[in-house]
Amino acid sequence: MTAKFITIEGTEGVGKTTNIAFIKTWLRAKNIDFNTTREPGGTPLAEEIREILLAPRDESMAAAAELLLMFAGRAQHLNQVILPTLKSGRWVICDRFTDATYAYQGFGRGMDHDLIESLETLVQGDLRPDFTLILDVPVKLGLQRAGKRSSPDRFEQEEIVFFERVREGYLTLAERHPQRYHVIDASDSIDNVQSDIASALNDFYSRTVGNE
Repeated sequence: MTAKFITIEGTEGVGKTTNIAFIKTWLRAKNIDFNTTREPGGTPLAEEIREILLAPRDESMAAAAELLLMFAGRAQHLNQVILPTLKSGRWVICDRFTDATYAYQGFGRGMDHDLIESLETLVQGDLRPDFTLILDVPVKLGLQRAGKRSSPDRFEQEEIVFFERVREGYLTLAERHPQRYHVIDASDSIDNVQSDIASALNDFYSRTVGNE
């Protein structure tokens, strides 16, 4: 079985942690060996970069600095974790990846998508996720959920219009490339959300692994 690279995307408060736990259960039921990781982060060095990116501070961070830090952490993550794991035959389940950069820095910050694409190619070569689940909720609901779990990080302190652009960015990506993305209504009950996730994963499994 060829190792697969699956990413889970979404704005704040969509329930990625809870639903990744469900995905891990689904993988075990299929006897699939896997590694779960996250971005920004995934290695000790990349986690330090994550801290720089998320920590609230008095000094504003330039959009270009934010973008370059994202890809710096990604380069380390790919080299140390993602690529070796896939090469070993284990699946990778990643909490956010480059789609988040297009959504947050591209659509959210208004950065040039061609520039992001150039950095994507530089850092990743031809590697792209095999399948991406986008957990989608209305922005106000997501921020309400996120506000209950912890103090807001640097991104969570943004205005609601920023997250509206990010959400629209994710939905635009899914519309452009329906063969890779599957949008889940994460505002539904947890049972219905996880039923939809299982259905999407089963379909992906039958289309890919089932044909190998």
